[in-house]
This record gives sequence, structure tokens and C-alpha cells, in this order.
Amino acid sequence: MPEANAPIGCLALVGLGLIGSSLARGARRFGLAQRIVAIDVDAGVRARVEELGIADAVTGDAAEGVRDADLVILCVPVGAVGDVAAAIAGHMKPGAVLSDVGSVKGAVVAAVTPHLGDGIAFVPAHPVAGTEYSGPDAGFPTLFSGRWCILTPPEDAPEAAVARVRGFWEGLGAIVETMTPEHHDLVLAITSHVPHLIAYNIVGTAADLEEVTQSEVIKFSAGGFRDFTRIAASDPTMWRDVFLTNKDAVLEMLGRFNEDLSALARAIRWGDGEALHALFTRTRAIRRGIVAMGQETAEPDFGRARPAADEKA
Repeated sequence: MPEANAPIGCLALVGLGLIGSSLARGARRFGLAQRIVAIDVDAGVRARVEELGIADAVTGDAAEGVRDADLVILCVPVGAVGDVAAAIAGHMKPGAVLSDVGSVKGAVVAAVTPHLGDGIAFVPAHPVAGTEYSGPDAGFPTLFSGRWCILTPPEDAPEAAVARVRGFWEGLGAIVETMTPEHHDLVLAITSHVPHLIAYNIVGTAADLEEVTQSEVIKFSAGGFRDFTRIAASDPTMWRDVFLTNKDAVLEMLGRFNEDLSALARAIRWGDGEALHALFTRTRAIRRGIVAMGQETAEPDFGRARPAADEKA
């Protein structure tokens, strides 16, 4: 296997949405792959990828697309990884490395592992980065710059394969961390999955109130509600699969959230200003800590403008 920091001979990306197209653009801009193969079942996506010129080859045949690949990354919803792994089983060359970008890891490992052929190493990964936009036009090469990427390699994963995947993500500017799939799913349940569930719920509630409020919920949306709508605009298929495949951790964190929410409601009901002030002070400090770690910006609207045109290339 080549050195971890050497360019990948052939990189195959299965699924060219936001993440897949950003990987294609980043791999090309930073010289991380000599050849990029884009694989997608959607003919419209394939046509657009060809128009954008972000891959050297484009195909809808996953088995053919991975045949010469040194690194294959599954960029499909977590509910589809098992089917894709089955489709490419036996078609990857010995010594190749398989990875993914799913935000749930336990279910992905369980779905993919039975389909691994001899000589194929599986190194699951989760880049903690994204926007509410989707499709091949949404990607940009610096999406992962300064963002975390979590690897959850099996205990028997070859060190060279893990180093190869780590080197690829570091080449994209990501900060790489390693943990077990189980720990990953618990951590992400509270830092990502439950917040998305809350956002979907509160935006859905607002939609239900639209008739009662005569459209004033949307008309007078303040910053807090706008942030919820940004999160709730994320890809519905991806998030449906996240909640169904990480349901145990999500339900555990949701139970804790409901307990804390009940305590907050009691404080409001009984006029316990001291309890409210203590909670808001603690959460404000957490926000400042996130900004200090470079994982967010203090700019208005959290700096979430769409990438400039020159970042799309």
C-alpha cells in the first residue's frame, strides 16, 4: 500500500451529492488523487457531474466504477450502504480500501462488513461538516477544512489502511479523531442527531401554526427560528436513515433532553429566575468554547453565507 501522504492512484466516489462532490473537488484541488471516478445511480446527477468536470470518469455501474480503485468512499445515505456494499462485493481489487461518510457508524459497520471481500480493508469515517444544500452543485473543495473527521476502524483494520484514510482526510484539511462506532453514535446523537430532530419538530410545529397566525410565523422569523429552518432544510432521506439506524442512542439522548426540558418548564412556571440564569450562563460558555476551538464563527448568522463562486471550482 502506498505511503499515507502519497496521492491515491484511483479514487472512486459512490454518490455525488454535497459530500461526494466536495470530496471530488477537494481531491482534485489538493492533488490527493491521480484519477477520480464518480458513481451515481441518478442519470441527472451523472450528467451534471460531467458538465461540472469534477471527475475523470462518470458511471452508473458501481461494480465497474470501483474495479480499479485504490480507495472507494460510499457517499450515500446510511440506509443504502449495505446495498451498495453488496453491489461492489467481489469487484474491488485486492489491497483496496473501502470507507464511507455516514453520520451513523454502528449500523454502517454491521451493514458493510458481511460484504467485504478478501484483501479489502474497511475504515469507516464521518466528516462532521456540511450545509443544508444538496446535489453535485452544492459541493466545494474546502468544506472539510478545519472540521472534524471521525474514523471508527475495526480492531483488526490494517494500520496502513487506517493511515491511508487518515492521510486523505488530513489532505482535505480535516482534523482527524478516532473512536469506536458505539462511542461515536452516542456522542453524535446529542451533538448532531437530536438537535436536528428538535429543529425538524419545531419547524413542523410552526408550519402547523401558519393558518392560525396568518403567516406571521414566517414573516416575523427571528434569528433563532431561522437557524432551526436552516438545519431543518437538510436532506430528508439522509436524516430519515440517521434516526432509524441510530435509534437507540437517539432515544436515550432524547429521554435525557425531555427530563431537562421538564425541569426548565418548572423553572419558568414557578418563576425561578436563578435557575434560568444559571442554565443560560452555562450554555453561553459552551457556545464560546465552540467558537474558541474554531468549530464555529461568532459572525452574524454564524457566517453561513453560501460559498463564493470561486470556491465551487
